[in-house]
Amino acid sequence: MNPFFSCFGMSIIYARAAPDNGKIVARPCGSFERRHAMREIVSDPKLVARCGLYCGACRSYLRDRCPGCHENEKAKWCKVRSCCIEHKFASCADCAEYTDPRACKDYNNFFAKVFGFFMRSDRAACVDQIRRLGLQGHADEMVKRKRQTIRR
Repeated sequence: MNPFFSCFGMSIIYARAAPDNGKIVARPCGSFERRHAMREIVSDPKLVARCGLYCGACRSYLRDRCPGCHENEKAKWCKVRSCCIEHKFASCADCAEYTDPRACKDYNNFFAKVFGFFMRSDRAACVDQIRRLGLQGHADEMVKRKRQTIRR
């Protein structure tokens, strides 16, 4: 038997302690560990996205595939992010024009509706929570729930 081979991201190591005593041990191989290694979810108000999601609990952020809303220069497509940057808001919770974010055409756009449907996300509830608890309180609550959004 080959002493080392990989199957479905697992390294199977065949080791002989004695000529008649074989032992098979399975453990994740290095590439599997790198692909699936995740950061720990921590409370950080800088990880609250402009729309109210909590990037600090997002799998893409936790796996180092996304820097989060505030640092993501590629997210120019996001109307919410663009609006908040233009008005110098930390999040939509700072907007005085719309007390209900659902009334805002930038916040309640087609992409947001599709995202909300598939993720069962109530981003407006996240914005309301930010208004009640502040950015730090929202981050703390999302870490406690281990979620990036409040579910519908």
